[in-house]
Amino acid sequence: MRSGRQILLCFAFLLLLFFSCAGAGESLDDAAPLIRVCLKRLALTDRIDILPTGSYTLDGDGFSLTLRSGAEYILQLREGLIYLYDGSFHMRCGSSVQLIRHDNDSACGLRFTKSGNLYPGDLSVSDAGGILQPVLELSVEEYLRGVLPYEMSNDFPLEALKAQAVCARSYALSKVNPSAAYDVVDTTNDQVYRGTGNHPRCDQAVLETAGIVGTYKGQLVTCYYSASNGGQTETIGHVWSGVEDNGLYQMVDDPYDFANPESIVKRVTLMKSADHLPTAFLSILQDAMRSRMEKQGFDTDPSSFRIDSLDAVILSGAREPSRFYTKISFTFTWSGRRPRSAATPSLADGTYGEDEDVLFFVTSTPAPALSLLGPFETGGSQTLTLDLFPDVLKSLNLSVYGANNELVTLLEKADSFVLESRRFGHGLGLSQRGAQWMAGHEKWTYDQILAFYYPGMTLEVLGSSAPEVPTLEPALAMTPGPSASPTPRPTLMPVATGDIPEGAYLASVEGIDDDSSLNLRAEPSQAAEILMRLYKHQKLLVLETAENPAWVKVRTDSAEGYVMVSFLERMDDPQD
Repeated sequence: MRSGRQILLCFAFLLLLFFSCAGAGESLDDAAPLIRVCLKRLALTDRIDILPTGSYTLDGDGFSLTLRSGAEYILQLREGLIYLYDGSFHMRCGSSVQLIRHDNDSACGLRFTKSGNLYPGDLSVSDAGGILQPVLELSVEEYLRGVLPYEMSNDFPLEALKAQAVCARSYALSKVNPSAAYDVVDTTNDQVYRGTGNHPRCDQAVLETAGIVGTYKGQLVTCYYSASNGGQTETIGHVWSGVEDNGLYQMVDDPYDFANPESIVKRVTLMKSADHLPTAFLSILQDAMRSRMEKQGFDTDPSSFRIDSLDAVILSGAREPSRFYTKISFTFTWSGRRPRSAATPSLADGTYGEDEDVLFFVTSTPAPALSLLGPFETGGSQTLTLDLFPDVLKSLNLSVYGANNELVTLLEKADSFVLESRRFGHGLGLSQRGAQWMAGHEKWTYDQILAFYYPGMTLEVLGSSAPEVPTLEPALAMTPGPSASPTPRPTLMPVATGDIPEGAYLASVEGIDDDSSLNLRAEPSQAAEILMRLYKHQKLLVLETAENPAWVKVRTDSAEGYVMVSFLERMDDPQD
């Protein structure tokens, strides 16, 4: 029923856009469109813990079951079938289940841990290749309340949050695809969604822009946005090669993002005297000089190469009006050492030649070290033009986001060159740091912010009231499900002190969110098979550090595998 209603809403919405005028339109429908969110962030394997709040039923294979508010339930996947567990019973539900909401109250929803955020809406859980796939269906207005606090922050100025609300709403609805299993995911692959919590300013921004979306040339806009554009917006064709620009996204300077002190900036100072140049940077220059050093008879070992002065730095490779530089040139003077000739020895530095008498005798005085290299001698001036990305940028610690799209600027001072890099994200559309500065410092309204980042975009209005929810059948209302009872997570690590091998220690999982989990993997790699999920506060026996020191091998009560050590906290008292 829900999916059919959603198809009708989407079709009606497209008709609205086709016939709409340039200004704000009439509300399409009282009810807000629905969005289906795949909850990837839960990182499920074969189990999901569910705590309903409010009125919910569970629909399985040929049955419906009322769930009590406040009870704790487990859905477990076993050989392609989902089982429902409570503290007092279990039952087979089939290959998929649905948890249906029967109350529009804002306090009605699902939690996945006791202290986690509330996820309002209907939840479908199905077997997706041996793991559970949860898809939450809710109104787009409810969805936005769980997006804004994590894409921006409740501390952002209200007008910036309102601009973000319009962008996020437009993006989500542009992704609606009734023929797909879901519309968006809850990570940065689409938009971060973590359920609803206490974020009053974000809620106000959603309410005050209720139903407003952006259109361009009669089509709903996929409003791309990023944390910081580094001082210049981008076009689609520059971000995604081969994708044709539609004219909505323009490349313009953004002084507001640039001026915001909260925009991330990486900075390095290169002294003209060549003092304290980064070791990784020197290594890149030496590698680039290797063939020249060989031709001139210099030793090519890194210890035989020295920068004496840094004379010029030039950025290049950008096509106007873009300030995305891809090349960097360094002009410097350098010195190197040549191998000594056996025919020209010098006893002063510990070498000897063919015309000298060499006496061999026993002595308690150590013999001087033999040096096969001569002193440093100048190699002259050299200019190297190198690719800025990725190696040079990383060697200078200028990588901001790791996407190799930073905007790099250069400032020459009397004694140094200062390089700065900016941009966190792709740089398309709205800059969250730019919008923050516009709203807070410049006192811009949300529509002015949107007009700057999406020139030519028109604002339209959709319905925004709460969607209808199915009425609970009287028989189900009279026959409640199992009583609320605590369902403890699996107890891991019942390891006695005497059982701990030498060199091992007890630790607990602490470095994750309350509503998240840590994957136990078969190998020390994020690409390795997931063996099971570990919850916060679970105890583990740490057996050894892997070859990659970021990983450790651990044991639970039922499995051995690898986790990243940064998520663990060592337990001083093994009995804790």
